[in-house]
Amino acid sequence: MKNLLFVMVFLLAAESRSQTQPFPANKVYGNGIMAASKNSQDAENNYKTWKINFVEECNNGLYRVKFDNPSETVSEGIAYGMLLSAYMADKALFDGFWLYYKDNVNANKVMNWKINGCSGGKAGENGATDAELDAAFALIVADYQWASAGNINYKSDAKALITAIKNYEVEANTYVLKPGDQFGGSQITNISYFSPAYYRAFGVFTNDTAFWNQVATKAYTVINNNLTKNNAVGGLVSDWCQADGSYSSQAGGYNNAGKTYTYDAARTPWRIAVDYLWYGTPEAKVYSKKSSDFVRVNLGGSLNIKDGYNQNGTVIGQWHNPTFVGAFACAAMGGEDQAHLNASYADLKNLNEPNNYFHQTLKTLYSLLLTGNFYLPINATLSNDTFDIEKSTVTLYPNPSADRITINAPRESTISIISPSGSVIHEQKTTSELTEINLAHQSRGIYFVKISNDDFKNITKKVILK
Repeated sequence: MKNLLFVMVFLLAAESRSQTQPFPANKVYGNGIMAASKNSQDAENNYKTWKINFVEECNNGLYRVKFDNPSETVSEGIAYGMLLSAYMADKALFDGFWLYYKDNVNANKVMNWKINGCSGGKAGENGATDAELDAAFALIVADYQWASAGNINYKSDAKALITAIKNYEVEANTYVLKPGDQFGGSQITNISYFSPAYYRAFGVFTNDTAFWNQVATKAYTVINNNLTKNNAVGGLVSDWCQADGSYSSQAGGYNNAGKTYTYDAARTPWRIAVDYLWYGTPEAKVYSKKSSDFVRVNLGGSLNIKDGYNQNGTVIGQWHNPTFVGAFACAAMGGEDQAHLNASYADLKNLNEPNNYFHQTLKTLYSLLLTGNFYLPINATLSNDTFDIEKSTVTLYPNPSADRITINAPRESTISIISPSGSVIHEQKTTSELTEINLAHQSRGIYFVKISNDDFKNITKKVILK
């Protein structure tokens, strides 16, 4: 039955263009633990502050995110904004960010990493891979939220950007993530860009799982190489390294030559925690627990976190801020200690640096994950192939429905009903063109009806149970 999920079509019914998942989603992840005091209002408050302080409207419906220098915008900030606005169901803002991204791309169709505000013009050339990864996944969320039949085809744009990442930002033949489309690979990479949960979703969304699973596997190989080779404590990866884990001679221009756990590496526990919470990946669980235990055991708790460490665990930073605290709090969701997670959540909530671009942006992203609002959408778990069954041959009604639906489909079709979580809750073979299915015992929400035939062609429609 599991295999059925990976051959599904995800086509939203043309008649419904409403919001699929309004905020708050309040999801409970399939893996890990959640803070006892988690509250989506905390995430919403952080989002409102971030939006007031860092979002600027440009001309023609474009929006940008103000960087440390408020007159500049970086691709990382645009991509973070796309993630935030997609999960917060803020469509106008999401569309404006994506239009800004597309308005400032290079020849490889990835955004130049630094732009001169609303006026445009490159302040820094070529792509930064973390931005592409976040933007591509945000487009998948947008396709789930609003479908792709409006002014922006989120689905096709997501596929195009994922293809660009594959072609230009993954090193050929090694599966090592390059830090940009014009540099890096085995000789220099950035572990904090690694997003294995996204890779798994990209593979399903583009029907390219073999490739993207290899990229995910390589991510953990590089992480473990870096921890082992440098005798690291916990999950303290270095900001920059080679694929074999050693320090890179090409990182001389970065903070401490990329050899320490500072403002790049600090995001790693968050990105890896996502892979554990969404997919239960064993390597992600191991890394998350190492990171959480470093704070709980070595440091004596979240309140003692500082903004920088050598890989041997000695402190080099002096500030206690959301960028570091929040990422470690996310790791605590895989750390198996409820009291420590509760304390970490409270610590992050009480930190307040609303005028710092990096701290406030990441605090908001971390808050979404911690409250169950940074979730894996169903279209990232179902295959996206386009099949040639005529849509007109399949109808269902009433939609929305209070209990029963009638499906008009060819005889000898197989009808599968998929719950909002992706589980197949009903399956049957049709004996006539009209089939009635009783969903009265199911919870209210959005369900998917897949109709397939013996030629392995199928179509999926959305039904709302009210």
